[in-house]
Amino acid sequence: MRIYWLLLLLLAGCTSVPDKVTPVSPFELERYLGSWHEIARLDHSFERGLTQVTAEYSLRDDGGISVLNRGYDAAKERWKSATGKAYFVDDTNTGRLKVSFFGPFYGGYNIAKLDPDYQIALVVGPNLDYAWLLARKPQLSAAECAPYLAEAERIGIALDQLIWLAPCR
Repeated sequence: MRIYWLLLLLLAGCTSVPDKVTPVSPFELERYLGSWHEIARLDHSFERGLTQVTAEYSLRDDGGISVLNRGYDAAKERWKSATGKAYFVDDTNTGRLKVSFFGPFYGGYNIAKLDPDYQIALVVGPNLDYAWLLARKPQLSAAECAPYLAEAERIGIALDQLIWLAPCR
């Protein structure tokens, strides 16, 4: 029985919100759905070496969100994709979700900053080891990136560790 509770605590921690992150609210899912381009990310094994990464979000029949991540693996000269599902952790008015690509295991997806037109987003995982700068278009200007990088730095993301897929110009 102790193992069961330990497992529950461990899994609950995977969907947590880092200390200095406040998920955006109000949040409108319908406006967030659609295609996003990855501008920058922190390194992690499931996207290592991928370029031209995109995420596509759409509604599921069960009320959740369908997630399709896609990127080009130049070393293997092929496209890779991963399909997952996401659900709100709290209310649907808050940009805090849990995402799963691997069965019953979920990770936190916390929208830390989102522009009013739903064109640029800073997303942070359950801890500061996971972060993404996403945009509706494949390239951003330095002026467009600046407030998101400032927020990332404020919450403690190591900006010098970001992998840039489309540097802000």
